[in-house]
Formats: sequence, structure tokens, C-alpha cells
Amino acid sequence: MKKLFASLPFRLIVALVIGIGLGQIFGESVMKVIVSIQYILGQLITFCVPLIIIGFIAPSITRMGNNASKMLGLAVVIAYLSSICAAFLSTLAGYTLIPHLSIATDIEGLKDLPEVVFQLNIPQIMPVMSALAFSLLIGLAAVWTKSELTCNLLEEFQHIVLKIVESVIIPVLPIYICFTFCNLSYQGMITHQLPAFIQVVLIVMIGHYIWLAVLYLIAGAYSGKNPMEVLRHYGPAYLTAVGTMSSAATLSVALNGARKSKVLRRDMVDFGIPLFANIHLCGSVLTEVFFCMTISKMLYGQVPTPGTMIVFCLLLGIFAIGAPGVPGGTVMASLGLIIGVLGFDDSGTALMLAIFALQDSFGTACNVTGDGALTLILTGFAEKHHIEEI
Repeated sequence: MKKLFASLPFRLIVALVIGIGLGQIFGESVMKVIVSIQYILGQLITFCVPLIIIGFIAPSITRMGNNASKMLGLAVVIAYLSSICAAFLSTLAGYTLIPHLSIATDIEGLKDLPEVVFQLNIPQIMPVMSALAFSLLIGLAAVWTKSELTCNLLEEFQHIVLKIVESVIIPVLPIYICFTFCNLSYQGMITHQLPAFIQVVLIVMIGHYIWLAVLYLIAGAYSGKNPMEVLRHYGPAYLTAVGTMSSAATLSVALNGARKSKVLRRDMVDFGIPLFANIHLCGSVLTEVFFCMTISKMLYGQVPTPGTMIVFCLLLGIFAIGAPGVPGGTVMASLGLIIGVLGFDDSGTALMLAIFALQDSFGTACNVTGDGALTLILTGFAEKHHIEEI
């Protein structure tokens, strides 16, 4: 019971419910304080976005470079292709389904929020796209020059940023979401959009199972082996991921299950499963894309254009490779894209954080289970190219 109360999904649900309730009873004078605090917390979260981008993207590049090999290159490629294909599938589903969902886009009858009483502006150290470019260039340059000092510094910086996320961002997130939903409830937005939230979560979960079926069918066809012999051992890992919302926390269970499979090579399991736990986030990416399109329709009256979504999906695949295997890691790492490419404001990013976190356990379970299919592809590749088992 203590684990339930301490879990992020439980705290977010409680924060969401409290926020909705408070928004119905608070008057304008109290809402001025709420709006101001929410603004400051939003500034803090936004400030951390470039740090998160640099802290996770750059070290992931140096890590892969230091262990470069034919199998590593293949692993990165198939993980990236899985993520962006899942993203494009989600985009197609978004354009097909979102126009038919009961999403109210008019704002007639909504209350106006009070003006922010106290503004504490916390400018970012650099724009989000500059942070992405810096991460890619510094990571690649460190590999090319074989600079161990820079690689070690980036690893240390990642640990620092991860500590900021765990000790600052995640603890304030329930407060931020509580105040955000308090604002939305005060305005009257919640009563307009609650049915849409429920529909979207169910649609995304169905999307997870569809994509897992696609991955395992492809892996079975390529390797010539029965994919069910892998999938049937992933029950404990799936349930662990649902409970922990963390690929990192599920790693030992996933390794144990994959090693029981008779069709996976042990060396490919030991190499692939830990690697994919950090770079393969197909379920999280699929979820994020559909949620972004839905929230864009809710708040801004229209889904992003196809050109914008193509750019977003291609970049999101890169961000997913560098995202941490912790609760909400994908959306945290890609906040810069949501703001910079899709143009979300504070309300949009808050909604994204809330709705993503509430179902993140199922996205993580999809990520972890999909790792088995990619490891089966690695096994097939190793056997086809006569790579000796280590």
C-alpha cells in the first residue's frame, strides 16, 4: 500500500482530482495566487528542458560511439525505425480518428483566468533547438576525437540532470498539474474535455498492442523463428513495467524472461535487452504523438499539419534514443520538441505531462515487450551473417 501511495501515477491522479475540485470552489482572489504559482513552476520546468536535452542526448551518442560495432549499428537503426514507424502509425491514426472524437474546440462560456500577480521569469540557458544541435555536435565530436575526458564529463552531467529530474521536476510535477487542472476546472474546460481524455487513453492502449503484433510478426518473418516463443516469456516483464513505469527497473525481469526463450541467442539477449531498454521506446513515442495531436485539437482548435508532424516524429525518434528509462522519461526529454516544433504553451505542456504520465505504465510495458522482438531480429541477423556466438 505504501508503494501505491508513493507511486507517481497515484500522486498525479490525486493531484488531478484535487485540482479539478479546487477549481470549482475557488474564487478569483485565490485563483490569482494559483495562477502565479503555476506560472513560476512552469518557468522552472521550461528552464530545465535544454539541460535535459543535453544531459541525455549527448552522453547516449558517446556511449554508442565508444562501443561501435556492426551489431550496435544495427540495434540503433532498428530501434530508431521501430520508434518512428510507431510514431507515423500514431500520426495516421490521429488524422483518422481525432476528427471523430467528441473534442470541443470552442471556448464560449469559459471563464477568463486572472492575470499573473507575480512573474518570476527564468530564461532558458539556450533555445531548445540549439540544445539539440549542441548535443548532437558535442557527442559526435567527442567520439571522433576519442576524448575520454569529455565523454566522462557528459556522463557526469547526465547523472546531475537525472538527479534534477528526480529531485526537483518529478516532485513539483504533481503540484504543477494540480494547479493546471485547477485553472482548467475554473475556466470550465474540464467538463468540455473529460470524455475525450478517456477515449484517447483507450485508443492509445489498443495502438500499443497493434504495434507489438507488427513487431513480432516482422521479427518472426526475418529470423524464421516462432515469435511466440519469445513473447510468451514476457508476461512478468510486462506486469513489472506496468507497476514501475520504468524500463530500467524492469531490466532484470526482462533479461530473465528473454533468457528462457529457446529461439534467442544468449549473447544477443545480454547485448540487446539492456541496450534496447535505453534506446527503444516505441510505446512511449506512439503515445506521445497521439496525445500531442489530441491536445493540439483541444487547446488550439486543430491538429498540427502533416509536414509539422513528419518533422516532429523524425526528431522524436532521436530524442527517444537519448531518453532516460525512468517514469515520464520520453516526454521529459522531448519537451523541447513539443514547445519548439508543435508550439505548445504552458497549458499544452502541462496537459501533455499529465495525460502522458497517467498511462505511462502501459507505454513502458509496450517498450519493454517490444525489446524482445528486436532481440529476435538481432539473433536472426547474427545467424544469417554467421557471427559466432560469444
